[in-house]
Amino acid sequence: MEFAKRMNHFSEGIFTKLLDIKRRRLEQGQPVIDLSVGTPNIPPAPHIMNALCEAAADPANYIYAVNDQSDLLQAASDWYKERYHVELDPQTEICSLLGSQEGLAHISLSIVDEGDLVLVPDPCYPVFADGPLLAGAELYYMPQKEEHNYVIQLHEIPEAVAERAKFMLVSYPNNPTTAMAPDSFYEELIAFAKKYSIIVLHDNAYSELVFDGKTCGSFLAYPGAMDVGIEFNSLSKTYGLAGARIGFCLGNANVVSMLKKLKSNMDYGMFIPIQRAAIAAITGDQTDVGRVRAIYEERRDMLCEGFAKLGWLIDKPEATMFIWTRIPAHYSTSEQFATELVTKAGVIVTPGSAFGPSGEGYVRLALVQDVEQLQQALDAVRDSGILMAD
Repeated sequence: MEFAKRMNHFSEGIFTKLLDIKRRRLEQGQPVIDLSVGTPNIPPAPHIMNALCEAAADPANYIYAVNDQSDLLQAASDWYKERYHVELDPQTEICSLLGSQEGLAHISLSIVDEGDLVLVPDPCYPVFADGPLLAGAELYYMPQKEEHNYVIQLHEIPEAVAERAKFMLVSYPNNPTTAMAPDSFYEELIAFAKKYSIIVLHDNAYSELVFDGKTCGSFLAYPGAMDVGIEFNSLSKTYGLAGARIGFCLGNANVVSMLKKLKSNMDYGMFIPIQRAAIAAITGDQTDVGRVRAIYEERRDMLCEGFAKLGWLIDKPEATMFIWTRIPAHYSTSEQFATELVTKAGVIVTPGSAFGPSGEGYVRLALVQDVEQLQQALDAVRDSGILMAD
């Protein structure tokens, strides 16, 4: 059998290795605490689950959705106006996604042709690069460096690269680095995109997971943003709906229109009961959003302070559901450290190298376990001696 050459871009690599170690430990009855994948373990608020259950009990809701229901689009428009102070036409400037991952994987197909250049952050959430690669694009990595607080330095992008670029992906609060960007970055980004006629996609999945009393808005709220691009938003982390796969593409009508056209040839829309759950989430009582934020902040504090006591000093992230930090100095690679961490302590984290070239030397920890499990992880790491240099 012969398969598509594009599949050569993708491999399981370190994730398969870590999962194999996890499987073997579990088979031997040894504990495993998985902090690798950002899978939220906080369920939705009751009113969201009730909306889903009620709609699922209606036999009429098992037809093809085909299109987004008008009240879903209106709810998303109202949500952006209320939460982000952004005015959006529900019919032309919004479409649903079967999760942000689906949108990120497919949108390049509606924008770039084979050989076109796409700008992606480095390190980055893997599908930022994988989506353009599926479309046959060439990638240019925009470094997110610790010395610049992980904010992309747009002025460092070579003129020749900028002139070739057709599309760029940006995301703050950022996964994996957890960084936030200042207003000045977005102002520079919009001017940069206009100068070089580049379409911008801003992923805003973590705008509600911002800690220490800080807040975060929307890329679309900045003057000129709607002229150059779109934003993806997700209900996965904010509302505990990760498995329901609910996201939105919002912004420039031309970009939204092309994505809608592509999706009309790929899927039959979001299951209607899930649309009802989405409406309940973004139009209902928002009290639970603050509760979820507080839970992640408590987990962040526990891990960072706990590891500090063990000699691994980690700066507290200001946002997201992750911790991004340098590996202990006596390890040479992030994969080596991640492998020893699961082998000796039963704690799984993601090596930074999985997020691109600039991720080497770092690891990402996902705050996806309750505080009891996090304490077990701290105890296991302490007992393993892995943080002690030989």
